[in-house]
Parts: sequence; structure tokens; C-alpha cells
Amino acid sequence: MKPFVYEALPIRVVFGSGTISQVKFEPERLGVRRVLVLSTPGRGEAQAREIATLLGDLSVGTHDGAIMHTSVEATQKALQVVKELGADAVLAVGGGSTTGLGKAIALRTDLPQIVLPTTYAGSEMTPILGETKDGEDDATDTEGAAGGRHLRRRPYA
Repeated sequence: MKPFVYEALPIRVVFGSGTISQVKFEPERLGVRRVLVLSTPGRGEAQAREIATLLGDLSVGTHDGAIMHTSVEATQKALQVVKELGADAVLAVGGGSTTGLGKAIALRTDLPQIVLPTTYAGSEMTPILGETKDGEDDATDTEGAAGGRHLRRRPYA
């Protein structure tokens, strides 16, 4: 057997039928009070509004700007919304596009992120972020780490 190293990431998974009704407990557990719910345009918007409703007064609104391959431009727009609404956490609902946007925001702001995956992308379980800039892959993060990896991108719940 060849030697290898496995590094487990600290992560919390809440799984099971009906657990969506408990989504409000995750921001409360993290001690945040102003959650911005992220989604893709279209069908994702309805899901985001549903989650915002479940969050009640913890939600500061929704942003439907997540797109495939998490462009730096889309991230900049989302960061402006985070700032305008005074969000202290983000909750990504959807697939890999929304999860990626949450990671990009977390990297640049140190805000906690919660991910509510509706499809399996794998992104919800890793600290890896693939971004694009001007339509090209940008595999370095804002701290210059090769491969687009950073633990700040790890979802909290």
C-alpha cells in the first residue's frame, strides 16, 4: 500500500426528512443575526424566499446572483449586497453554483456560511473554490494559495 495523508475537515451535517424546518437553529448556533440567503435566478429564487421565511427575523433578504463557475464579477455584486444589508452570515441554497458563491464571499469577508444543498455537487463538503475571471479559470485565491483551496471556504453547517 502506498502511503497517503488524509486530513478530515471539521464539518457539521444535519440530515434527514423534515430537517429543513430546523434551518433557523444553525444561524442561532453560530451566533449570527443577519443572514443573506443566496440562490441562482429562476427556480432558486423561490427556494431562497422559502428559506428566508423559515429564518424569520434572522434573514436580511435574498440574492439570486449565483452563476455557474462563480465569476469574480458575480462575487463582487454579491459582496455589495452583503455590505448594503449588513449581513453577518450567508446561507447558500441550491447546487454547486450557489455553494461556490457562498465560499467566495466567506473567503473575502470571513463571514460564516451555511449550505443547504438541493443537489449533490461535492462542493458543499470541500474548501475548494473554482472561480472564473473574464471567462477564464482563476485557481488562486486572494491570498495567493495555489489550487483555490482555503479553509475559510469550508461550510459551517
